[in-house]
Amino acid sequence: MSATFLSLDYPTWWFLLVGAVFSGYAILDGFDLGAGALHLLLKKEQSRRIALNAIGPVWDGNEVWLVIGGGALFAGFPKVYATLLSGMYIPFMLFLVFLIFRATSIEFRSKEPMAWWRRMWDTAYSLSSILLALLLGIVLGNVLQGMPIGADGEFSGNWLRFINPYAILVGITTLALFMMHGGIYLALKTEGRLFAKMTILVKNTTLFFVLCFALSSFATLIFFPHLSEKFRAIPGLVIVPVLALGCIANLTRLVARKRYLRAFVFSSISVSLLLILVAIPLYPNLLLSTSNPAHSLTIYNASASTKSLGIMLTFAAIGVPLVIAYTTFVFWTFRGKVQIDEMSY
Repeated sequence: MSATFLSLDYPTWWFLLVGAVFSGYAILDGFDLGAGALHLLLKKEQSRRIALNAIGPVWDGNEVWLVIGGGALFAGFPKVYATLLSGMYIPFMLFLVFLIFRATSIEFRSKEPMAWWRRMWDTAYSLSSILLALLLGIVLGNVLQGMPIGADGEFSGNWLRFINPYAILVGITTLALFMMHGGIYLALKTEGRLFAKMTILVKNTTLFFVLCFALSSFATLIFFPHLSEKFRAIPGLVIVPVLALGCIANLTRLVARKRYLRAFVFSSISVSLLLILVAIPLYPNLLLSTSNPAHSLTIYNASASTKSLGIMLTFAAIGVPLVIAYTTFVFWTFRGKVQIDEMSY
């Protein structure tokens, strides 16, 4: 097994690398976005300050994983990068706008003491977080369905086609997942009355996610059977959805028992397993062509040269562990419950 794993070709290695980096982003910035989506449900000024300071030391560092993921996609699969970002130009531009608004809201909120000023930035912060999660899910939903890609590798449709029922359902499911993930993180970082409030929100968001996950799973099996073909062809792969379901079931049990540290671990694992469930039916494709399957962009016809992939993989093997070490150090340094002082948001 280890020999087979080590003998993977460079395009497959890059497929795994890009997937791992985006999984890291979904886990880390996912709870940031989820905390932001829940922000307006916290009514008191002190509660909102605590929630902001729970993510304050880590939110900007978590976004580094998005930059690494985009860079890895561009370096390893430039044709996919070009087709995806040009085809979904408007969704990605909106994504960047909301990223800017979220960062601005976090930094500007505490600059003035007026209540209207803070309410304005609270609203901008929460709405930006919600729309960012929705857009990520909408992009994912369209990648799962496929896109009209021509023989030249260019997107040949209208951007309005991206706003379709399945993509919206995946977007809402992504939002629900992040809200649950963020709620669990806030429960870990709070105490007292705010902790009691978070226990209620975590239960509600967990139920919301389970319902959305069930609906999106049924919709996928019924309307997009090509996404389950590989699981039927290779029975051993069924272990992945079984693990995902078991992980989600255990997550609900831990939430009910208020064991939030373990719940956060299983929530993170669930994010990774769900992305693996996406990657398995796509491989070796990266973008499916709905107009002609022969025009699909795969890890082989859309990758950089073998020599380039080999050189960049060496740099990635050095750089990614450094980012992981830095991220671990930051989380360890700011572990424990949030304490508000004069330097806080």
